[in-house]
Amino acid sequence: MVGWRPDAASSWEPVATALTLTPRSALAGRYDVVVIGSGAGGGAAAQVLAESGRTVLVIEAGSYPTTESLARDHLRNPRSVAGLPAPTDPDPQGRPRVAVVDGVTSYPLPPDGDWGNNAFTVGGGTRVYGAQAWRFVPNDFRMASTYGVPEGSALADWPISYDDLAPYYALAEQRFGVSGGGTDPWHAPRELPMPPLPRTGPAHRLAAAADKLGWGTLDVPLLINSVDYQGRAACVRCGQCVGFACPVEAKSGTHNTALPAALATGNCTLLTETTAERLVVRNGRVVGVALVGDQLWRRTIECGEVVVAAGASETPRLLLNSAHDAEPNGLGNNQDQVGRHLQAHVYAGAVGLFDDELADLIGPGVSIATCDFRHGNDGIVGGGMLANEFVPTPAATYDYLTGAGLIPRAGLAGKQAMRREARRMLRVVGPIQEVTSRNSRIRIDPTLKDRFGNPVVKISGEIHPEDVRAHAFMSVKANQWLQAAGATRTATSTLGTTGRASTGQHQAGTCRMGDDPARSVTDPYGRVWGHDNVWIADASVHVTNGGVNPVLTVLAGSLRISDHLVRSA
Repeated sequence: MVGWRPDAASSWEPVATALTLTPRSALAGRYDVVVIGSGAGGGAAAQVLAESGRTVLVIEAGSYPTTESLARDHLRNPRSVAGLPAPTDPDPQGRPRVAVVDGVTSYPLPPDGDWGNNAFTVGGGTRVYGAQAWRFVPNDFRMASTYGVPEGSALADWPISYDDLAPYYALAEQRFGVSGGGTDPWHAPRELPMPPLPRTGPAHRLAAAADKLGWGTLDVPLLINSVDYQGRAACVRCGQCVGFACPVEAKSGTHNTALPAALATGNCTLLTETTAERLVVRNGRVVGVALVGDQLWRRTIECGEVVVAAGASETPRLLLNSAHDAEPNGLGNNQDQVGRHLQAHVYAGAVGLFDDELADLIGPGVSIATCDFRHGNDGIVGGGMLANEFVPTPAATYDYLTGAGLIPRAGLAGKQAMRREARRMLRVVGPIQEVTSRNSRIRIDPTLKDRFGNPVVKISGEIHPEDVRAHAFMSVKANQWLQAAGATRTATSTLGTTGRASTGQHQAGTCRMGDDPARSVTDPYGRVWGHDNVWIADASVHVTNGGVNPVLTVLAGSLRISDHLVRSA
């Protein structure tokens, strides 16, 4: 009815990356390294470790859904707001959670926002993400030094600098493949391996508007092939990118890059639909990982090293569920740091309606950004990036327009408004740099258990007042950009309640790295304090989470941590 189609630019033959999955019956009793999680952090680490000659077991709680099952359904995907389970969701009855919002306790399921979902599948979030590949900038690593520590926050500097991570950013960009162009004003120019995808029609409109405003712009860096790269095809510009699996594998995920490379060494074993329920400690040392699966299958795998990369909700849960006599409150948690400083990204933005149809439905959609406001904003702690939105599905368009109050929700008037406005809508959004808090945290619930009998995640906390101010500031900027582009009706993003923790796709911070064991969970190389063979290689170690999508930093950080593991052995 609204003229939406998935193949506005071209047609294609679907392809999928075949991976060798090992049945539980074929597991060895011991591996040099067990990697928990196969997403950005775990997948990147698995490749480094397997290529070093170590035997590696990768544990993935999710399955490996077909590309077809992840490439079509608008309502059952991780970015839908329809409340229907996605193939990348865990079994809702098997993995419940507890959430505290405005002091009220609830029991959300994976499709609910308060569950704090990230994809449970081989490749983790990289299987269905939007693939924006931003670097953090030097100021992102020294937020406390730059802005001070706002009252009620736990803002801190990283124990490493941008220069420490820069070579691993470059390695990640080459290894996984990043396209894009232009210069972020907050760090030195970088040479990317692929040119940007051609700008879409809305991007050209926004570029002209930014020139009028005196703002700088750049082509969004993407972990999406703009040309054939490392045996994978170029993007076919379909309309189903964020929230969907790429039908031609042009979108880079660990499932089609790092994991195939790790498996090709002959040193890597990939086990799916299996949960690590605790780390096994003997005489104060972690000696193995206890696994559990369907039909209450259980087995302990011995290992020399453990790399935990289960995401910033499940990683602290695993440590807390691994309590033992010497650490009765959880492994690595004698200082009550595990699970604290939960953060993700509050999103600022605005939606606009235009007199002419400008949505061309050519993917991936996100094409132009401004980074002028990542830092240096008077009276604001940090800031963020703003970019045009991915190609929205009709369901998402309806949600954006009704949520902004720009069209009626129901009835003939609502239907007619959707028919008229769907191709006239443009949305500009971006994440803000959040201020961390000790009170935003992951704990384990003392009473609720999953179907395997293990305590589940409990999420609580709040959004800091500085984040509210930054959100309002960046939303006004988004609105200005749309108006300069010719929008005749606009609406800025609203934040809603501040009485909930920030979590979701960009979750981070719950096992922050640092120089002081009293105020951090790991050392600057991701090694858990007090355990010389336990490493964390996901966004849990982020001290702050940048004002941009964090996946490139997760990849680079995992490459750095696993490289150090190899060199220090």
